[in-house]
Amino acid sequence: MEDEQFRQLQGIVLKSQMLSALLHNWEKVALPDSWLAAGAIAQTVWNHRFGFPPADGINDIDIVYFDVSDLSEDAEAEHAARIRRAFSDLPVWIDVKNEARVHLWYEAKLGYPIKPYTSTTDAIATFPTTATAVGLRPRNGSFDLCAPFGLSDLLGGIVRPNKRQIRREICEQKVSRWVKVWPNLNVVGWLEGG
Repeated sequence: MEDEQFRQLQGIVLKSQMLSALLHNWEKVALPDSWLAAGAIAQTVWNHRFGFPPADGINDIDIVYFDVSDLSEDAEAEHAARIRRAFSDLPVWIDVKNEARVHLWYEAKLGYPIKPYTSTTDAIATFPTTATAVGLRPRNGSFDLCAPFGLSDLLGGIVRPNKRQIRREICEQKVSRWVKVWPNLNVVGWLEGG
């Protein structure tokens, strides 16, 4: 079933002109341990599931990478600017984050400290819901998949909290926006799951 779910995910993602343009030109990203991750993948799947155009409701695309050799904010910003220029024809903001430096700013932004991640896949495993804890990247004509919670929730339109790191109020803020755009999502409450 997992292989079938992976094929289903690939098919949905490749039908998105926005995501397929990015993935087919991944060499322009040129960052270590880089992945297309989180919301843009999940939201593309939700659009497919609920019969919306592939880019509906997608505000940004997350590209995450892992580079311990340069933890500076400036380097991250330079990579982000370069990638936005390379994909300037895409109609959304491209958010580029070095997951190796998240622990340096997390407490100031979200109110509590976290331990440094050990890899990009380690970071993806902390994303706020099981459906958004997903990453793809091209490799040898196919894709690598990072889905620490599997693909059932994502493909099933189920939003379940991933309590590994996120706090309830932050998770609920995200879900509140999503259900306005995708009202048929099956939301598992904070106290029910995760």
